[in-house]
Amino acid sequence: QTNIDPIIFERMKYTAAIICSAASAAAFSPAAKGRAFSGTALFSDPNQNPFAAFGSGASLEYQGGDDPNNANYVKLTDALQEADTERRKAKDEADKRERAAEIRREERMRKIAYMENMPDSTPVGTVNEFMFKEGVQEQLDKLDFDLVGLVPVKKRVKEIAALLVLDKMRRKLKFETAVPSLHMSFTGAPGTGKTTVAVRMGQILAKMGYSRRGHVILATRDDLVGQYVGHTAPKTKEMIKKAMGGLLLIDEAYYLYNAANDRDYGQESIEILLNVMENNQDDLVVTLAGYKDRMDKFFSYIPGMMSRIGNHIDFPNYLPDELTKIASVMARELEYDIDQQAYMVFQQYIEKRMELPYFSNARTVRNAMDRARMNAAIRVFEQYAIRGENGGFCTVEDLKAIRSQDFQILLDDILYSDASKRIFA
Repeated sequence: QTNIDPIIFERMKYTAAIICSAASAAAFSPAAKGRAFSGTALFSDPNQNPFAAFGSGASLEYQGGDDPNNANYVKLTDALQEADTERRKAKDEADKRERAAEIRREERMRKIAYMENMPDSTPVGTVNEFMFKEGVQEQLDKLDFDLVGLVPVKKRVKEIAALLVLDKMRRKLKFETAVPSLHMSFTGAPGTGKTTVAVRMGQILAKMGYSRRGHVILATRDDLVGQYVGHTAPKTKEMIKKAMGGLLLIDEAYYLYNAANDRDYGQESIEILLNVMENNQDDLVVTLAGYKDRMDKFFSYIPGMMSRIGNHIDFPNYLPDELTKIASVMARELEYDIDQQAYMVFQQYIEKRMELPYFSNARTVRNAMDRARMNAAIRVFEQYAIRGENGGFCTVEDLKAIRSQDFQILLDDILYSDASKRIFA
């Protein structure tokens, strides 16, 4: 034991109490972080401090605890400042929208005033001038020249062209206009000219300025729908990217939807197409093609697709006379000469072939013409190369002629072949 002066002892007790109080306050004060107590105000001279022998160190500082949510706490001033920034941004956006609406109102008032004050003698041009100047009439003439029959289809195409021409005339006078819905549905059997009409429509839209490029991209389910999760969206978007600025023709579009399988990936492709048809209708025309009964069923499953298509065109089957004319068009393009007797045999063949399965209108005619050309080639080869007639020399007429016997071979295949082989005739 050590003898301590009572007065010094009392002073030491008083000093210890002050130090403990200060340490307790520092434990809950962030401002005290990193600060150490090296002395007290009671001892200006370190030599007079009875605790100087114990040295100095960090106080009982608040370390934030081990709560993982501490990082989410912010100062009130910071929170108020952030909220004020968001409020200013929202106000700026609202002001921009209001200004844009005001600009649209002013533009509309200017158009109304322009139309009210416009003299009747203001030149705008005639419909014929627009039809020829823009090249629309040329495309319609090509449609008439290349396609036989299809009167309802040609009529509808001309109606769409008329809408585009009149809309452009209104634009020239600064009338209020809107881009019409140009998405189309082509229904009909194979070989009825759906692809050809789509190509012509793409060129007409390009001539009128409703399409940047006017090209046509043909797609099927295999081009749009993937085989596993995450594969469909990139494939569909890639085809849409290729068709942008033109026309996307989806053949047999009803195969995109499989009602028997809720997990079929085709639904994802349809959703992407619906979104593009709505938001990019000024830069892409989507045309769906297929059999009429199946397309009607497809639209019943996807009503959103039906409502986005403004032009439904049905392609009827060709008649035998029209198919014979199609054969003459093909012969003209390939520079072949077909006499009247040969056309009569060809029409008999077509009438019989239409009674058999898998008839495909103009495609069947094309296949028949290819077989007739082959038969003509075999006939000329045997006549001049094998038998050596005329010293082996054939004439230009021989090379260009398709005769009745060349079509008779096709007709005989139907009349005299086994029932199971007639469809290959």
